[in-house]
This record gives sequence, C-alpha cells and structure tokens, in this order.
Amino acid sequence: MIIGVPKEIKLQEHRIGLTPDSVKVLTEKNHEVLIQSNGGFEAGFSNEDYKIAGAKIIDNAEEIFKRSEIIVKVKEPQMNEVKMIRENQIIYTYLHLAAAKELTEGLIKSKSICIAYETVTDDNGRLPLLAPMSAVAGRMSIQAGAHSLEKNQKGRGLLLGGAPGVEPANVVILGGGVVGENAAIIATGMKSKVYIVDKSKERLQQLHELFGDKIIARESDKTDLKKLVSECDLLIGGVLIPGAEAPKLVSKDMIKSMKRGSVVVDVAIDQGGCIETSKPTTHANPTYIVDDVVHYCVANMPGGVPRTSTLALNKATLPMLIKLADKGVKKALLENKNYLKGLNLYKGKVTIKGVADAFNLKYVPPENLEIS
Repeated sequence: MIIGVPKEIKLQEHRIGLTPDSVKVLTEKNHEVLIQSNGGFEAGFSNEDYKIAGAKIIDNAEEIFKRSEIIVKVKEPQMNEVKMIRENQIIYTYLHLAAAKELTEGLIKSKSICIAYETVTDDNGRLPLLAPMSAVAGRMSIQAGAHSLEKNQKGRGLLLGGAPGVEPANVVILGGGVVGENAAIIATGMKSKVYIVDKSKERLQQLHELFGDKIIARESDKTDLKKLVSECDLLIGGVLIPGAEAPKLVSKDMIKSMKRGSVVVDVAIDQGGCIETSKPTTHANPTYIVDDVVHYCVANMPGGVPRTSTLALNKATLPMLIKLADKGVKKALLENKNYLKGLNLYKGKVTIKGVADAFNLKYVPPENLEIS
C-alpha cells in the first residue's frame, strides 16, 4: 500500500505520524511511504533519516493526500486537510470527534474510512493507542500545573512540594486511569499532598497498592467534590469516556469556590473537557483566568515534547498500521474486534455511538457493516 504522512499543521503541533524506524519496518514489507518534507524536523527526525529508512520525501501535503491509500497523522485533520481527503481513503489518527461537529460532518461528507487511535481497545477493554499519550499528558499536567502556580504566571506562588517547615500543595486528580496514574507519579515525586478521585473502588485499590500512603484515594460517590476542589491548589481533570464527550464533573460554582491563584489543568479538553469553565488553548497561549483561577487547557499537550511523544506513540500505533497495510481494511478490522472498535466513520456512516449521540446522527454498529 501507499502510506502518506503529512506534516502536522495544528498550531504548535510538532509530532509526526511515523518515525524513521517505523518507516523502515513498512518499506521492508514493500509498502511505499511518503513523508512530507521536514515533517519530522521538530521531533528531531530529518529528511535524510527518512530517506535512509526507505521513504520518499514529498514537498507538499496535497500530493501526499492525492497519492496515498492510508493517511497516518497524529492530530485530527484540520478543515483544509479534510478538503483533500478522498472517498475510501483510510485516515488513521487521533480524531476526538465527539467534541468536533464540523470535523465530523466534513469527514462524513468525504466518505473516507476513519480509524481513531483513541477508541481502539485491547482484550481487557483498555485503550492501548491512547495510553502512551495519556501517560505523557498526565506527567506533563503536573509540570504545567507547577509552573502555573508560580506568581509570575498569576498563580498562588506555591511550590508543589513545599519547603522545610512549609506544607506542600494539595493536588486533586479527577480520574484514576492512565492520565491520573501518571499525574500521581510526578505529583508524589514532587512531594505534594495528592488526592485521586475515581468511581471504581477496584481501581482505587490498585492505585493504593501502587502508591501506598503517598496518595489519598477517594470514591467519587462518597466524596464531597465541591469541598475537595475548594481546598485544592492544583486540580487535574483526567476523566475519559471512550469515543464520547467528557462529562462535566466540575461546575462553574465549584471553580468560584477555589482559592485565588489556584490552578486547573484539564487534560480531557480534547474530548470537550471535564470542567465547565474549560476551553481549548495552545502551547503559545496556554492559560487564561476565570474567577481568579488559572486554567491550563492545551488541547495537544504531548505536542510540547514531540520526540518523546512520537517515539511512544509509534510503539503503540505501528502494529495496527502494519495489519491495515498488509491485509487491507476489511480483513484487518474483521479479524480483530479490538481494531474494529477503532472504526469511527465508514464511507459516510457513523460507527461509534458516542459521536452519533453527541450530534444526533444515525449510529451503525461496525459489526453490522458490509466492509469492502
């Protein structure tokens, strides 16, 4: 197959869909890989690296979209890219459609085959293609929060770990999944006082076994969330419903109750955010203030560490890409129910319920499709 990798054009997005090592694996299997010129430069991969791996360097995105059977990206197609997508073309990337109506409508109209990293599952119901970026975002959320707490960033002027004789900051993490666990790794390492809130008693027990007394685990149904939020210095939003819009767990009133200069980092912003006052920001302008609370809501947090992120992402996404390229979309998806979960749109049909529900569209279960 012909696999195309355009340069990412979302603001401050420096990752790329394939590393040179991944390209080498694909070209050794006799697939043709087209890489847009300097597409990997900001992640530390040169055109020469890709040439050595067997890729062809293409000057512009238009030619890549025109020639490729599979388009491999990191972020969702921007609207000028959507115009270049052809009928039956496979789009393999993060999509987060439940928070993007215009994009969803554009991709439906294109009649392309859209496979989202964030809804592919494994045999345990986990999200293996989302996990590496969730891990990166979780770890970055504490770094970003710690920086935002500094006074010159309009924060409270607190050091997360405190100082000799000074209490550490209170960190509340909503969601005990991959984001929450990785946020806790950094927050506990910085000696913060860390609360993790999750609805699953079993998951909280796992986290307690992992972190011991370094965290305080709270069941969401048995927690006064407003009180916990009002007392925290740094609030991390890390909840996720696969393929659907994130639930709004923190209301405007809860934000009003927070201390002046406290910080919110909403990692769920790609899926609409789990905090009512959240709106997407960029690495160039990452924060804004609501009711004296600093909000950090960068929609592509791992893009800030593109080399680490690209390397981690490729380890997860390459196996499925190899199957798609070797076997074709029909065989690859029908042979693996977990891969089939990644199918969000198929030739104009919505094949993931969370997106259909978000925009009142007809839902077609992917197992009911006649995939050709």
